[in-house]
Amino acid sequence: MNLNKKTLASAFLVLGSLAILIPSQSQAKEKAAFIYLGPTSDHGWSYSHEQGRVKAEKALAGQYQTTFIENVPETADAERVIRNLAQQGNKVIFGTSFGYMNAMEKVAKQFPNTVFMHATGYKQAKNLGVYETRTYEGAYMLGVVAGQKTKTDTIGVVASFPIPEVVRNINAYTLGAQSVNPKVKTKVIWANTWFNPGKEREAALALIAQKADVLMQNTDSPAVVQAAQQKGVYAFGWNSDMSKFGPKAHLAAAVLHWEKIYQPVMKQVAAKTWKTSAIKYGVKQGAVNIENFGPSTTPEMKAKAIAVRNALQKGSLHPFTGPIYKQDGSLLVAKGKSLTDADLAQTNYYVKGVEGAFPK
Repeated sequence: MNLNKKTLASAFLVLGSLAILIPSQSQAKEKAAFIYLGPTSDHGWSYSHEQGRVKAEKALAGQYQTTFIENVPETADAERVIRNLAQQGNKVIFGTSFGYMNAMEKVAKQFPNTVFMHATGYKQAKNLGVYETRTYEGAYMLGVVAGQKTKTDTIGVVASFPIPEVVRNINAYTLGAQSVNPKVKTKVIWANTWFNPGKEREAALALIAQKADVLMQNTDSPAVVQAAQQKGVYAFGWNSDMSKFGPKAHLAAAVLHWEKIYQPVMKQVAAKTWKTSAIKYGVKQGAVNIENFGPSTTPEMKAKAIAVRNALQKGSLHPFTGPIYKQDGSLLVAKGKSLTDADLAQTNYYVKGVEGAFPK
């Protein structure tokens, strides 16, 4: 069989349940690798990172050959995968889940000439940096739509795990909704999973049974949007556009553009100008956006959400600006003050309006 270069443009190497995609970049100068917790077909977190990888590689025009491994559990297996990628000569390795942090820290010590970037973590070293998107800005914008759309004044969240990042998103969603409808209450059900369509669906149905008519999720599959479509209520895409899974239910999507981080980091690594840092990109940098407004979102709802996006972009709005009260009624943020990044990193409480006990 005569295979030309075009035929070999993309090849898949399958290792058990782990798939590595190797684009054709025979003249590429550097190698970069990405590790995903779930499948790239989840239409959520891993999918959004994969879109970022593809866009970053394309923008760098042959400067990099990139690979990815999906379905890597947050166990000792992650350390093995990370070490193998370092041994393969990757100059930069991106670990896209919080649970990879300790493994990346350990392997980084063994490969001082490789750059390791860890998503949503906090540990840093000379060759270990961290990065994240301000997902709470997306949640706040979705809340502005939800507060206008709800008929029951009850909105809901299908949540994954009670880590600060997820709790921040619940609080921001609530505050965004209350900014246009002070009567809004938020109900939360913890699915205790990042990606399990069955559990996500069950949680969504339970929220709907409790009269929540606009749902947000901090999980990765489109199951919440599908459940909302079936039950005649509304939901949002999270991390990416999920409108095809529930065209009538889908109000908008909080979309993450990871290429806004990946492209400059990869460029710096290639130029040997990279230095460890904690990257936090949001609406201002184009890494977070509200997109894909659905037919059930009125022009007035869209206009208010876009106005909030513009204010976030300009820096004239911070979602956590006081006065803000905790669930128990105590003052969290005084009028005119805003929570800092350090404050937000310690989020372990609900704001006023979120119902139910905070998980232990």
